[in-house]
Amino acid sequence: MPEMVTCLWFDGRAEEAAQRYTSLFPNSSIDAVVPSPADNPSTPEGGVLTVEFTLDGRRFLGLNGGPQFTPNEATSIQVMCADQAEVDHYWYGLLEGGGTESDCSWLKDPWGFSWQIVPVRLTELMADPDPVRARAAMRSMMTMQRIDIARLERDVAAAG
Repeated sequence: MPEMVTCLWFDGRAEEAAQRYTSLFPNSSIDAVVPSPADNPSTPEGGVLTVEFTLDGRRFLGLNGGPQFTPNEATSIQVMCADQAEVDHYWYGLLEGGGTESDCSWLKDPWGFSWQIVPVRLTELMADPDPVRARAAMRSMMTMQRIDIARLERDVAAAG
């Protein structure tokens, strides 16, 4: 099977974003910074055209494609977190420098890309075989931006 690489379109800030992302995720690296071999509509000759980077073993390509296309919520990167410390690390790290919080574990980073920072515990509680507990987990999550696992568990316990 051919390897798949996710390409993220930037307006000139791909290297900056790759530096932030690789500083947050373990086992990450910037693998190549490729200059534009000639002037093109988005990048002058010699400017950074693409940045190849790896986030915890997953390959990405940052393309400085210009302002024609912007990221939106239709596509997001989901980060499954083991505990509250991981949730907080990625949440605040990705918001730093101009990101915006959204609802139900979603945020936009400073470059406009959407991320879902999801504790595994949330998915466990929402899949609870007891429909009252599962519904309580869903309702609790719907009141949050950054997921607070302790609050989520309290809300579920109070419901069932």
